[in-house]
Amino acid sequence: MEKEQEITRSSTDPWKGDPDFMASLARGLEVLQAFTPQRRLMSVSQISQRTGIPRAAVRRCLYTLSKLGFVYAEDGKNYELRPRVLSLGHNWLGASPLANAAQPVLRQLSQTLNESCSMAILDGDDILYIARASTSRIMTIDLHVGSRLPASTTSMGRVLLSGLASETLNDYLARLTQLRYTSHTLVSVSALREELARVRQQGYAINDQELEIGLRSLAVPLTTPDGRIAAALNVGVHAGQVSAERLHQHHLPLLRSAAEEISLLLHDSP
Repeated sequence: MEKEQEITRSSTDPWKGDPDFMASLARGLEVLQAFTPQRRLMSVSQISQRTGIPRAAVRRCLYTLSKLGFVYAEDGKNYELRPRVLSLGHNWLGASPLANAAQPVLRQLSQTLNESCSMAILDGDDILYIARASTSRIMTIDLHVGSRLPASTTSMGRVLLSGLASETLNDYLARLTQLRYTSHTLVSVSALREELARVRQQGYAINDQELEIGLRSLAVPLTTPDGRIAAALNVGVHAGQVSAERLHQHHLPLLRSAAEEISLLLHDSP
């Protein structure tokens, strides 16, 4: 069996030496976030490799999370999340004016276009889906509220990245390791920087099969009254059925109108 590559640095390292920082809590949250739709079942060793947390600490985290009802291992070795983890995000979504305002608007837009529409925010180096209205499944992975995708290779991510301050964007690009998902993926940081400048200038982003062959998507920003980009809206289409030109001419005005409607709902809410 090929020896697993060891990761010696955990994301808790930046807070080393901070007496108020609870490393054990941070590790438990890292363990929970290690699970993804592609990694539904994982062993202690696999989680340790993915997070950089020592196996012994991962084992203690899983033991505690299991006792609290957040994870479960039917065979005693391979763990999976249990439905109780939904409670961690449910309260935020229920109390979020942004998600609440977006959902009915996205549903109407999805029915009008007969396409799947979503809203996401920037969370670290990923986008986090906070609202979605789905018609047909285009991608091989099943996207839903709570799903995460890399910001650099998604239309919504590029809209959100284009709104970052120069220093913040430079820090992001400096640490970015861009993966090639398809032959269309922009892997050059300089090319990505140019694309983000173009997105910032034109006010929308079109992703043409960079994340997955057959998927073409269009995203626009949702801005606050002070001009800050709070979220991004997108529509995803089959590349073989909807051209980039039609996205621009037909879908873009409707998507922008939906973003404006959500902005007004947020502005008018108490």
